[in-house]
Amino acid sequence: MLALYTAAAGLLLLPLLLNYFFPYWRQDVFFILRFVGFYMKVQRKVKRNPNYTFLDAFKEHVQRIPDKPFLVFGDEVYTYAQMDRLSNRAARALLEHSSLRPGGCAAIFMENCPAYIWTWLALSKIGCCMACLNYNIRSKSLLHCFTCSGASVLIASTDLKAAVEDIKTSLSDNVQVIFVGTGSSTQTADCFLEKVKASSEQPLSDSLRSSVTFASIALYIFTSGTTGLPKAAIIKHKNLCLVAALLEISRVTSEDVVYTALPLYHASGLVLGIHGCISLGATCILRSKFSVSQFWEDCRKHQVTVIQYVGEMLRYLCHAPQKNNDREHCVKIAFGNGCRPEVWQEFLDRFGPIDIHEFYGATEGNTAFLNYSGKVGAVGRVNFLHKLAVPFELVKYDAEKEEPARDNNGWCIKVPRGETGLLVVKITKSSEFFGYAGDKRLSERKILTDVFCKGDRYFNSGDLLRFDEEGFIYFQDRVGDTFRWKGENVATREVEGVIGGHDSVEEANVYGVSVAGHEGKIGMASIQLKVGQSFDGKKLYDHVRDFLPRYAAPQFIRIQGSIEVTGTYKQCKGNLVKEGFDPSVISDPLYFMDDKIACYVPMTHDIHDSIQQKRLKL
Repeated sequence: MLALYTAAAGLLLLPLLLNYFFPYWRQDVFFILRFVGFYMKVQRKVKRNPNYTFLDAFKEHVQRIPDKPFLVFGDEVYTYAQMDRLSNRAARALLEHSSLRPGGCAAIFMENCPAYIWTWLALSKIGCCMACLNYNIRSKSLLHCFTCSGASVLIASTDLKAAVEDIKTSLSDNVQVIFVGTGSSTQTADCFLEKVKASSEQPLSDSLRSSVTFASIALYIFTSGTTGLPKAAIIKHKNLCLVAALLEISRVTSEDVVYTALPLYHASGLVLGIHGCISLGATCILRSKFSVSQFWEDCRKHQVTVIQYVGEMLRYLCHAPQKNNDREHCVKIAFGNGCRPEVWQEFLDRFGPIDIHEFYGATEGNTAFLNYSGKVGAVGRVNFLHKLAVPFELVKYDAEKEEPARDNNGWCIKVPRGETGLLVVKITKSSEFFGYAGDKRLSERKILTDVFCKGDRYFNSGDLLRFDEEGFIYFQDRVGDTFRWKGENVATREVEGVIGGHDSVEEANVYGVSVAGHEGKIGMASIQLKVGQSFDGKKLYDHVRDFLPRYAAPQFIRIQGSIEVTGTYKQCKGNLVKEGFDPSVISDPLYFMDDKIACYVPMTHDIHDSIQQKRLKL
């Protein structure tokens, strides 16, 4: 009897002991069960149908919930059945009036609109893959992206006709251009929408996509091109399916209404947003572009329960004028990446108890992390199951040589918990790296070999992360953004957080610039002041020196009217780095950190010349 009482007492104490020593064990167990359940469900579907793709999931919903709204765009509402019929028409029009055939590829060059979605579905129905071109690119970049995708057809909106005409003479003779729109006199294309309307809405034969499998290419999504021209990352149907796990683990269901204002040429907008809704059978509210003033009004109007964000979007919402109805909405989950820790808490304080599910993942990467615990600032947790299935490590990075550091035996050096390191992910059957279309050397440059043993191969993420003692993962910086000065690595995100915390600063963009005769790069910050604020060199100097070590404090300050960002709200640094701190090149106000008088002072030609000629010590 005593043994029975002892066992019962042990069982009662077990949860208390687990909570004390492993406070996140419940979330970890939930994550494992959800992930394993999702993986097994996918395996069953693929076993029944080796050709299973997202299109099969869409067609299942068409049969099961035909009248449920699938896509809402402004005042336009498309049910699953309506989108199915429209994409059938488009598929037939493409087969009849274009050179596309099963196994081909078309590039789509459109802003966010319903045509983007029914074109994607149509291409899938005829067994073709799609290259997603950034609608902001022009000239050389546009031509490069289209060419490297290997597409034979360019499908563009009439609004972007001028950009297409600019490169048309450089396209191969066998390339066909189709403009989705009505009116105009160009025979090949502007009447395509009329051809879609005139086509039959009857389902197409599945034989058209008989060669498409789980391992076939579904999309080409382009990198941002921050280190050169954009690269076409290969996205297979397998990738699409596994990405949906992020949503399911985050408790997003078919009952949810998902709001996305992200560009569809970006993986978050198309793969997570649109494809995620297709996978779940949910409703997607699509907006042409992100609007701070309309964001919450849209959420209230459509009873949105899940919002997507990237980059600085949540910060923009926090900096909008406060309203009495800021907490009057149905949003329960915010899903995305790039939210800074200081913005995270501010967003929750203002807009209410929304679960922020920050995740980490590169478009072309072979792993992803998800913050399923709600830890402010983290992008995920180190989970033993995850690491078993997809081995990864953080290794020491040499910012000066711009490569992983190696020990005397030539192996990469793992960093201990608490220290920042380069994320590398082992390339295996369960964590494949599919690389980029076109030049094979682009893919080879992302692969590290002989990392921990002879012959092993790892994907080089190019990102610096940190694992804390509790197992949480924090994004620190990108290797191209981190710079080295005075023998120390400087993380631009950390410095941006400090400067952005000053009362007068709306936004800060930090980068390293070269100085003649000096090794490494020295810090410089481009800042946008808040409305009504003026620059106070003394106050900013004191703030910077209070929170940053001297080597990390920006030596130069540049005042800009606005901070340039990409289409996915990531700060642009390339041109700023090239322009440096030369007052003869830059018309914006420039300031120099003068330690003698403890103040940022106006940058003069004399100061610039003294630095270049080493008369002024940095």
